[in-house]
Amino acid sequence: MDKEFTTVSIPTSLYKKIEEFVKKGTEYRSVSSYAAKVLRDSLTKDEPKTEVFSKDDEEKVKERLKALGYID
Repeated sequence: MDKEFTTVSIPTSLYKKIEEFVKKGTEYRSVSSYAAKVLRDSLTKDEPKTEVFSKDDEEKVKERLKALGYID
């Protein structure tokens, strides 16, 4: 993970809302950590998802579903 930082300007009112949110006992330690997480998620939401199952696992699931009569 990158340990270099820079500054991003946001409206003070937004900063205060995030600060209140963070202080309510979230997993975030700071406004910066929350903003970084939200921005990271926003940038990666359209990236292709990695496969949950390998091709072999997928075939096993299909075979099991066929055996149970769920698919033909």
